Parts: sequence; structure tokens; C-alpha cells
Amino acid sequence: MKKVIIIGAGGHGAEIDDYIATMNSLQKKNRIEIIGYIDDNPENYSSYQLSGPLLGDIRSHEIQKNCEYIIAIGKPDIRQQIVSSFVEKGAVFASLIHPTTMISASAVIGRGNVIAPMVNLGPNVKIGDFNLLNARLSIGHDSVLGNFNFVAPNVSLSGHTSVGNNNIFGINSATIPGITIGSSNKIAAGMVLDKNVGDQSTVFYRFREKVIAIPK
Repeated sequence: MKKVIIIGAGGHGAEIDDYIATMNSLQKKNRIEIIGYIDDNPENYSSYQLSGPLLGDIRSHEIQKNCEYIIAIGKPDIRQQIVSSFVEKGAVFASLIHPTTMISASAVIGRGNVIAPMVNLGPNVKIGDFNLLNARLSIGHDSVLGNFNFVAPNVSLSGHTSVGNNNIFGINSATIPGITIGSSNKIAAGMVLDKNVGDQSTVFYRFREKVIAIPK
């Protein structure tokens, strides 16, 4: 049985707790035991009914060599800082892939990723390291996703989409085929990207249209 410590005891930690419970109920082999959670804010832990104890804060945590780690923090820059610090201290990070995920045989997935229920990864998709891919995400064929990206539920990246590092995709955002997105961008909820995006940009609706159906 794999033993894991989850970094972050907030909402994402609670979701990962649920994923692991489902995975353990569906399979006799490759079961996962949650040793506990670490979080700098104890109030996060008290907000949820989690399967393991609070082991302490992140900053003073001593790496446990007999456990693997799962990062459950949404903000890409903070995720990267914590992962870099823990790796330097000898931590080993696990990937967590929900059993309902549909993954093409030709897709390639890096280390330390969390992949939620009902995600679809198409042919020749390449996923980097330490991404958080939320429920019902779809990534079309021949697309590339870099490292430390946070992708919200119901996002749809069409075929031949190329994404860099440290991006945040809001819920229900999407790309048309062939779009290139750089690094450290924030894509607002509901955006449909029909143009390439560089680096360190925020893409959002400037105006909201209200459509009124007028009967004849």
C-alpha cells in the first residue's frame, strides 16, 4: 500500500481525499493510505472531514522518506515554490489519476500531476509535471501542457493547443484548435480563446452581452 502525505488541507485537499477514497473502493491493488495533511493554516483542516490527521505546518515539516507527497494547492506559483523546496529536501511526489479518467495510449504524463474524475486526454497529448487538472477537463489530440498549471473544471482545450507553465484556466474556458498560450497567464471563466496568448496576461471579458429573444 502506498503511503502519502498531502500538502494542503483546504478545498483541493478535501477533493483529493475523496478521490483516494473512491480509488480505494474500486481496486484491491495499488491502494493508498493517507498518513496525514500539512497546512500552514489549521483552520483549513478544521473545515473538512479528512481521512488523515493534521501533521503540522508546511514550513517546518520534516520529509518522511517512507511516504510520497501530493500537492493540493491551487495557486501555481505557490505550488512551484513548495514543490521545489520539498524536492531539494529529498521528497518524492506521486501522481494521482482518478480511475474514471480516459487517457489515450499515446498520451504522455509527467510526475506529480493530480488528475480529477472524468478527464479526457486525447491521442499524442503531452502533460508536464505538477499540474492540477480538475473534473471533466478535455484536452484534444496533439496538445501540450507544461508544468504547474491549474485547470478548472469543464475546461476544453482543442486539438494542437500548446500551453506553457504556471497558467490558471477558469471554469468553462476553452480554446479553438491550434492556439498557443505562454506562461503565467490567467484565463477568466468562460473565455473562448481564438487568438494566441503571450506571457503574464489576464484574458477576460470586457463587456457582457445580454441576448433577449423577441417572439415574432
